[in-house]
Amino acid sequence: MNIVEQATSTQLKNIQQRTGKTLEELYVFIRQSGLVRHGEICEMLKRELGVGHGDANTLVTFYLKSLQEQSVESSLEELVAEIYSGSRASLHPIHDAVMKAVSGFGEFEIVPKKGYLSLRRKRQFAMVGPASRGRLEVGLNMKNVDSTERLQAQPPGGMCQYKVYLTSPMEVDDELMVWIRQAYERAG
Repeated sequence: MNIVEQATSTQLKNIQQRTGKTLEELYVFIRQSGLVRHGEICEMLKRELGVGHGDANTLVTFYLKSLQEQSVESSLEELVAEIYSGSRASLHPIHDAVMKAVSGFGEFEIVPKKGYLSLRRKRQFAMVGPASRGRLEVGLNMKNVDSTERLQAQPPGGMCQYKVYLTSPMEVDDELMVWIRQAYERAG
């Protein structure tokens, strides 16, 4: 944690101490006010809780940031639910198994595309989405890996150099994770 993050963390702890409310209770308090504009919320906090301008400003900044993060998470969840609706619903548990396994690698960005998710570090390392014939497709960007019956090399110029097709969460195994980790490490 750098010095700015430490100072902000200390300030948020002090706000909670002075008001006698946890951060979550403060967020509920703000939400119940019905106010949405930064300046209006700051003025309300100063008036109702007696906090100073700096504390009110910091609290509102983190409150509004938490709302944005929740919105991004819920919109991603909605998109994934849409991708795996109808005849593709049986692929959702396989998708979840892949995403759970990949989340242990470290930080990466999930970029929703039409019909699939792009997983990126500095560049795309994988794509995950429904394929034909009731299969989930995991596209991988990596070079100089020997293809197998399962790890299928793709023609040059495509979005991914390799693809693996899955029909069951049980296929999210060590072999697949080795390939995805290779792609992950080379992307970033």
